[in-house]
Amino acid sequence: MSRYFVHPGGQLKGRFPVPGDKSISHRAIILGALAEGVTEIEGLLEGADVLATIAAFRAMGVGIEGPDNGHLRIQGVGLHGLRAPAAPLDCGNSGTAMRLLAGVLAGQAFPSTLIGDASLQRRPMGRVLNPLRAMGAEITAREGRAPLHIHGEPLHGINYALPVASAQVKSAVLLAGLYADGQTCVTEPAPTRDHSERMLQGFGYQVERQGPRACLRSGGQLRGQSLQVPGDISSAAFFLLGASIAPGSDLTLEGVGINPTRTGIIEILTRMGARIDLTALREVGGEPVADIRVRYAPLQGVVIPPRLVPLAIDEFPALFIAAACAKGQTVVTGAEELRVKESDRIAVMASGLRAMGITVEERADGAVIHGSPLLGGRINSHGDHRIAMAFAMAALVARSDIEILDCANVATSFPNFPVLAHQSGLLLAVVGA
Repeated sequence: MSRYFVHPGGQLKGRFPVPGDKSISHRAIILGALAEGVTEIEGLLEGADVLATIAAFRAMGVGIEGPDNGHLRIQGVGLHGLRAPAAPLDCGNSGTAMRLLAGVLAGQAFPSTLIGDASLQRRPMGRVLNPLRAMGAEITAREGRAPLHIHGEPLHGINYALPVASAQVKSAVLLAGLYADGQTCVTEPAPTRDHSERMLQGFGYQVERQGPRACLRSGGQLRGQSLQVPGDISSAAFFLLGASIAPGSDLTLEGVGINPTRTGIIEILTRMGARIDLTALREVGGEPVADIRVRYAPLQGVVIPPRLVPLAIDEFPALFIAAACAKGQTVVTGAEELRVKESDRIAVMASGLRAMGITVEERADGAVIHGSPLLGGRINSHGDHRIAMAFAMAALVARSDIEILDCANVATSFPNFPVLAHQSGLLLAVVGA
């Protein structure tokens, strides 16, 4: 089993790009497969999660060449050109793949089954199954978890108010709406990443957006595109953390997506006193992009506004470490979504921080983290890639070595993390890979 062994000390320096955005990579594959004509993608993330989405569409008859150094060529089959897969579609560790594919498959004329690894099969799928069933989908799932058996039924449009802000559920409903009779609308209680809406419009499909509401009608067509995937801010987050807490650090991350629905990590760290500058602002593939320079600065504990939580939901493992390194206490509320990620991220982060000498008051929807010097120790990441990477960066200011267990799933989102981290100054070694 892969584990990280990280020596204390070091500082982060250099200039490099981070891998392509995982959320955008998934969506580019899905829409490219459902489009008419050829889609060419550059900068694709070649992590295990994205490879699972590619494999699923190949199994449904889509011609896909690559990936090769981030390039992928898709011969789209159109909205109604998918074929029944001969076997269950394996989503691996990817909740994004499973939830978005459920939306696509709900409107097909053939049955299908979505499976995943042990971690994914523990994650609740009820929030995506409920609206799809309301649209007429017939989906069976034991206790609301994978495997998902989708039988393929005619769908009808709905007006759906998300009970909890979730870009994955919103996207699944909109994708199902491509096949539903009439209009499908989704209203969200707080802003979430809007990559699906942007990309649907980029592929030539009309989406009406008004405030928190997005609507589309069936009967349109997706047209193949050439697009560039920007760097993933969720991957950049670990380097933003590391350079912020390690004295002497000065790091620039190139070509990072700064979609306003994803920049909560930057705003929260800045509130804590981080020294972050955005330069070379530009647009790539319909998404705002910048180079991000981050330098060491002392951090101060803050009360994180609940409105920022959905804008940084995947980055909270890094923010928990930042809070532990900050002076005073940091309060997180409104983050119950963290309980149903690849792990219960509130519980796992709290346990790991306590093992390193940090006082953490765990709450149902967040935590209060009291900053103090970090000890070393052994951390169980519970197979959660973002927790493994966050604790690796903690070693920059730890008093002794940190051993992080169960790190193999880092390959799902950031395959070259150990290499980039080591090259930029983190004293990290991979054991048992």
